[in-house]
Amino acid sequence: MVEVTGVQRGLQDVVALESRICFIDGKEGRLIYEGYDIRDLAKYSTFEEVAYLLWYGRLPTGDQLSGLRGRLASLRELPSALAERIDSMPTTAAPMDVLRTAVSELALFEPEETRPGPSSIGGAQRLTAVLPSIIGQFHRRRIGLSPLRPRPDLSAAAYVLYALLDREPTELETRCLNVMLIVHADHELNASTFSARVTASTLSDLYSAVTSAVGTLKGPLHGGANERVLDLLEEIGTPDRVEEVIKAHLGRHERISGFGHRVYKVEDPRATILREWSRRMGEASGNLRYYELLRAVEEVVHREKGLYPNLDLYSGSVYALMGIPHDLFTPLFAASRVAGWTAHVLEEYQDLRLIRPSAKYVGPTDLTYVPIAERT
Repeated sequence: MVEVTGVQRGLQDVVALESRICFIDGKEGRLIYEGYDIRDLAKYSTFEEVAYLLWYGRLPTGDQLSGLRGRLASLRELPSALAERIDSMPTTAAPMDVLRTAVSELALFEPEETRPGPSSIGGAQRLTAVLPSIIGQFHRRRIGLSPLRPRPDLSAAAYVLYALLDREPTELETRCLNVMLIVHADHELNASTFSARVTASTLSDLYSAVTSAVGTLKGPLHGGANERVLDLLEEIGTPDRVEEVIKAHLGRHERISGFGHRVYKVEDPRATILREWSRRMGEASGNLRYYELLRAVEEVVHREKGLYPNLDLYSGSVYALMGIPHDLFTPLFAASRVAGWTAHVLEEYQDLRLIRPSAKYVGPTDLTYVPIAERT
């Protein structure tokens, strides 16, 4: 029996496995995908290129990228039975509940793609292609838009915007959403990625692992912080109320969403990237209100608590400026992170070992069984 001498609550700072996929330098504020800095990927790359990088461990050639774009575009269409199933769901359902259910049911139509092992790359590509279709199918029905079309002529980012907004996106919007998808694509062993790897470590299938991840992301301590940031901005209203409202929240010992991180001790590099995109999208739409309020909130929170912004501070404002409804922010997180989830599952299959940590028992060990008739 192994003696347990200490507990790392939430497994903080516990190294559970080795991975080639993602590196976070919390002290220097760096995020690396397969050796490449997130700043360079956000500036020069596309979501399809980053997905290829995460799955194959290298940047694609022109022909490889073209092939992947074509394959992802060809996989967007939902099985008709699944589309009908989504259409039968209550329009009042939470989009994350719809997404979790649809991902699980998709496995019923693609048994060959669900088998655990290296061949699951086909399922990884299918899920990455189809998650925006699931979200779009549900959203379009609930607001009365025409049925979703696969649109193989559109890039991944442009297709997401078409599916949700029912219009051709601008070049700036498409580039912006590419950046959003790239910076959300992976982040080492976050809660949802860890749950996917735990599921995969049992030799369960890829779709079960991603269903676990979607369910984990639904939890408000993991996903949804960007929605709460926008709720805070609505409460603040005008720049002159920033100090008053933030200090009131801090005085009640309430956490300010969009600040602080378990790993980063300095500013999250994704926040640095999205701050600039919040400004650019605000200027393009003639509405800098979000950007100006967020900058003021940043100043007060850093002065009062010494906290730096994380990914969620600016991401909601970027989505909102493109016209994306608030309750689709977390599903869009999933539509990006699925590239990372599936990369981690594929890696887990290559070096399989059942993930089974120990718990420090704190209950009694010497109770005597009492027959039920004698219990009081």
